[in-house]
Amino acid sequence: MSLTDPQAKIFGCTQSKALAEKIAKEYGQGLGKIITSTYSDGEFQPSFEESVRGSRVFLIGSTMPSSENLMEMLLMLDAAKRASARHITAVIPYYGWARQDRKDKPRVPIAAKLIASLLETAGATRIITMDLHADQIQGFFEKPVDHLFASTIFLPYLNSLNLKDLTIASPDMGGSKRAYAYSKAMKSDVVICYKQREKANIISHMELIGQVTGRHVVLVDDMVDTAGTLTKAANLMMEKGALSVRAICTHAILSGDAYERVENSKLEELIVTDSIPLKQESKKIRVVSCAPLFADVMHRVHTNTSIASKFIM
Repeated sequence: MSLTDPQAKIFGCTQSKALAEKIAKEYGQGLGKIITSTYSDGEFQPSFEESVRGSRVFLIGSTMPSSENLMEMLLMLDAAKRASARHITAVIPYYGWARQDRKDKPRVPIAAKLIASLLETAGATRIITMDLHADQIQGFFEKPVDHLFASTIFLPYLNSLNLKDLTIASPDMGGSKRAYAYSKAMKSDVVICYKQREKANIISHMELIGQVTGRHVVLVDDMVDTAGTLTKAANLMMEKGALSVRAICTHAILSGDAYERVENSKLEELIVTDSIPLKQESKKIRVVSCAPLFADVMHRVHTNTSIASKFIM
C-alpha cells in the first residue's frame, strides 16, 4: 500500500454500533460520522456526514432479523457506492438468513443466496464474515469473501481452562466437522448428538454417539437460537455421567425462552461472541469479543497483507 493511499474509513450500522466502536478502537481510529433520518411511517435514510470519495470503506453490521438490520446495511452500501468510495467492504459478523441455504422441501426460497445478491447489487466489493452456518454460502458471492473462524478466539479461552479429560461434542450431525476441528486442535475425543425434529426449533428425539462418562464436555456450534438443542444435549450428557458441560456458540441469537433454558440447564457456562448484542445478562453466559479479530483482518485487507492464519480451525 502506498503512503499516499487514503486512510480507511469505518462506519457502524445501528444494530452493531457497540461492536463497531470496539472494532474501530482496536483498529486504531474512531468511527466515521453517519446520521439516520426516520420518516413517520418508519422509513429511514442513513447519510454519511463526511467524504468517502476514493476511500476504502468498512461498513460493520450483523444482519440478524428484524429485516431492518439488513435493509440498513443495503442502504449504507448504496450510499457509499453513490458517494464514489473506492472499495466498499461489508463487515458482517453474523450473516443472517443463512439457515435457508438450500431447498430442503418444494416451493421455498434460498434466502442466503438472495441476501448475497442483494449485498453485491447494493455495492459491496468484499465481504468479511465469521462462522457461516454453511461454508458453501461463500460460493453464493461473485465478490471476494473472507470467512473467519471464531475458533481463533475460542481456543485460547479453552486452553486457559486447563480441563483434563476433555471431550469436544457436536449437538447435531451437521456440526460434526466443526467438532472434529476443535478436537484436533485440543487433542481430545469427540462425541456427536443425533437428533430428530418434529419441526423447526422442536426436537422429538435425541441420542448420544460416544462416551462422556468422567469427561469434561465442551459443545461447539455456530449459533444458539432457542437453546433447545444445546440444553437438551447438556442435560443428556450429565445424565450419561459427564463431569461438566460447557458450550461454545459463535452467534448468540437467544430468542424465545432461550435465556431461561440456559439458566435452568446443566450447562456450566455458555461462551459466545459479541457478533450479536445480548438482549439481557446471564450469570451463565460469557462473552468473548470478536472485535480484535475483525480489526486485525480489516487492517490486513487495507494493507494487502495475507489473512490465511485467520482461516485455520
